[in-house]
Order: sequence, then C-alpha cells, then structure tokens
Amino acid sequence: MIQIVPYKPSWPDEFKTVALKLKEVLAAHAIAIHHIGSTAVPGLDAKDIIDIQVTVSALDEAILRDLNAAGYLRARPLIDHCPPGMTLPNEELLKFMCAGPDRPAHIHIRVQGRFNQQYPLLCRDYLRSHKSAADAYGRVKIELAKYFPENVDAYYDIKDPVFDILMAGARDWAAETGWVLPDTDV
Repeated sequence: MIQIVPYKPSWPDEFKTVALKLKEVLAAHAIAIHHIGSTAVPGLDAKDIIDIQVTVSALDEAILRDLNAAGYLRARPLIDHCPPGMTLPNEELLKFMCAGPDRPAHIHIRVQGRFNQQYPLLCRDYLRSHKSAADAYGRVKIELAKYFPENVDAYYDIKDPVFDILMAGARDWAAETGWVLPDTDV
C-alpha cells in the first residue's frame, strides 16, 4: 500500500544508521553514499522508506553477493525510468537495487558518472533549494496515494512524468548555479 506521511525530522539520522551499515558491507565497492529521494528533502511529505544511493565504479556481481550475505532483500539488477524525449542506452539507466534488512529502505547502487547516478542527486538538491517545487511535488504524491493506494503502477505512471517536469527546471537551475555532484553524505 502506498502511504505518504508528513516529513519526519528523524529521517536524516535513520539514513545515517542504514548508510553506516552499508558502508561496512560495501567497503570494497562504495565510492560515495548519499541520502536521496523525498526523505532527503526537509519538509517534504514522503513514503516512510529511506532511499539511499551507493555510487560504485562498476556493477559487479560481487556487490549482489555481499548484499545478500549481509541480509539485504531482493538484491537484483533493474533499469531506471528514462525521461521522455531522451534516448539513453540501458547502460546509463542500469542499477542494482535491494531493500534494507532492518528498516524500510531502498538501496540504489549506480555507477559513477552515469545519468541515473547524477539524476537523483540533482533532484534532491533542487528540491532542497526550491521549497515551492518540493511542496507541489509533495501534494502530487499525497493525491496520487489517495487515488491509487493499492495500484503502484498507476501511482508511478503519473508521478514519474510529473517528476520529469520538475527535473527540467532542475537542469536549468544546475546550469545557472554551477551545481556539481556533492561529496558523500557519510
């Protein structure tokens, strides 16, 4: 069931707890670990699931083995959403994904420098600096969850294009401000 809850001030600390464990598990692979997604944006309503991005130099099968051995759930390769109007090879959208074993968390493992590695960081930083955009995005998610609480496909079929509209502004903002990829969060 999709449920959007008010922002919880505890989310940054919960991220750190999960991220520090991941840092140990993926010490041989991780270049950076970032808090991404709506729980990383102060004041933004979200699903109570911490999204974490682990940046690596390559998607090696050893990463999946290490995650599985440490109790992470459903570790597998996936292809991220490609924004409309863009033609990207699957390599730019490929990631490993798993769920956290202790606290609801989605772990996204992406390759440094690829489109899908930069996209969530730009989004996060843009929403952090544009409260009105974050508030509007939060409202969209609340309404979608109200209309499609049991239909994940419908929720994302609408949410993803709305997000792509936000990202058009984020790309302009990045160019205007000289935004660069941030250092690791842990």
